Amino acid sequence: MEVLYKSTRSGEKPVRASEAILKGLADDGGLFVPDHIPVMDKSLRELSQMTYQETAYEVMKLFFTDFSEEELKSCIEKAYDSKFDTEAVVPLAEAGGAYYLELFHGPTIAFKDMALSILPHLMITSARKNNVKNEIVILTATSGDTGKAALAGFAGVEGTRIMVFYPKGGVSPIQEKQMVTQTGANTCVVGIHGNFDDAQTGVKRIFSDRELAEELAEQGFQFSSANSINIGRLIPQICYYVYACARLLAEGRVEEGETVNAAVPTGNFGNILAAYYAKRMGLPIGKLICASNENKVLYDFFRTGTYDRNREFILTSSPSMDILVSSNLERLIYHIAGDDFGKNRELMEALTSRGSYEITEEMSAALKDFYGNFADEAETAEEIRRLYESCGYVVDTHTAVASAVYRKYAVQTGDKGKTIIASTASPFKFTRSVMKAIDGKCQDTDDFALVDRLSVLANVEVPRAVEEIRSAPVIHRGECDARDMKDAVRKFLLEGRI
Repeated sequence: MEVLYKSTRSGEKPVRASEAILKGLADDGGLFVPDHIPVMDKSLRELSQMTYQETAYEVMKLFFTDFSEEELKSCIEKAYDSKFDTEAVVPLAEAGGAYYLELFHGPTIAFKDMALSILPHLMITSARKNNVKNEIVILTATSGDTGKAALAGFAGVEGTRIMVFYPKGGVSPIQEKQMVTQTGANTCVVGIHGNFDDAQTGVKRIFSDRELAEELAEQGFQFSSANSINIGRLIPQICYYVYACARLLAEGRVEEGETVNAAVPTGNFGNILAAYYAKRMGLPIGKLICASNENKVLYDFFRTGTYDRNREFILTSSPSMDILVSSNLERLIYHIAGDDFGKNRELMEALTSRGSYEITEEMSAALKDFYGNFADEAETAEEIRRLYESCGYVVDTHTAVASAVYRKYAVQTGDKGKTIIASTASPFKFTRSVMKAIDGKCQDTDDFALVDRLSVLANVEVPRAVEEIRSAPVIHRGECDARDMKDAVRKFLLEGRI
């Protein structure tokens, strides 16, 4: 059965998957959602015999129904190849009584590689299917990981350009070095004077600027997004939850029909939303554990039913979660409102106008599968140290937040069920915070010297992605105020400079 995509904010005519991927954002500012969630047509036992690539096809074919088998398999084959440093693509590591789903074995050592390795191929195929002649301009705001993963995915891809905005001073040194050393004539990286929410708001504003769109269309450009608001990012993320559950069954770690919880470090809400979609497809996922850092807007939402961004923005050691406006939460709001675009639009307008909204009791009841909590900076560091000292397993700061929240959940609820923890980044991406948590002796040490020390401590080779940037020259030095982002876009596209 064909799956079409609707906007969360209007009843306008649904579009095919390829059209939704190309557009990124709906014309009315809403996000594209499937008109129904398909059910898996393979049993978990059947899936347990499949490779990651084969599993990905079985999931994506149900959502991207206007792609042929040949087209989709070609995209998957190009995405999940030798750029990943393990044949399994996403291995599961058992540590401290939980299963850590290592989503960081791709070219930029973060979970964003799982979707951004395939998005360029989905997008180019979509452009071909829809007879698009314009150059596609990928415009992205990043809190740290999306930017580099998108740059790596789109660099050198014919018919595209990519421009990434990140909060200057709001990402880790390794994250920044990965972005500003990116090669490729079609790439541009700009640090903005502000936080991630400022960058994300600026990008959304550019997307909704019809006058700018018309001006650039005359020059042969059209915008699309590589952020998790793009349905071409979200659907591939479902695949690794399906694969993880299938592997647990294959290895005899769970019984047939046994449910598994999923604990996810959460900022923009895309990763945990993918787990929610997987559950709705029939995957035996129990509780969806939403883990926040000190920017605990999501914890407060699950606790009170009120989403309120009117609070202090806190810079933490888990910067990819330093977010007060979780864009993908809009998709969940739409679903728990009974797929009512009018109700969702009303709430999103309230968020824009006063910075908050409150859901109904009926909507709150539809969140029963979720559990929310947070870990502060001290708890995050303690969890890194605890895992290292108890079982020699080293995690990054984001994964530590999820691990700490999972332990709170287990204590509060008594739920002893098996749990997958989404391990979203390599500890080598946040070496200073990780090493400080483990031994506290890194204040005056060079970041790359810390990388070498961590390699010895963790007994893990330094990832290729880190080795490559040790001596790489800085290529992108652009900076601007958040209010000047539109001018920066215009200069890059029309003048080739910032």
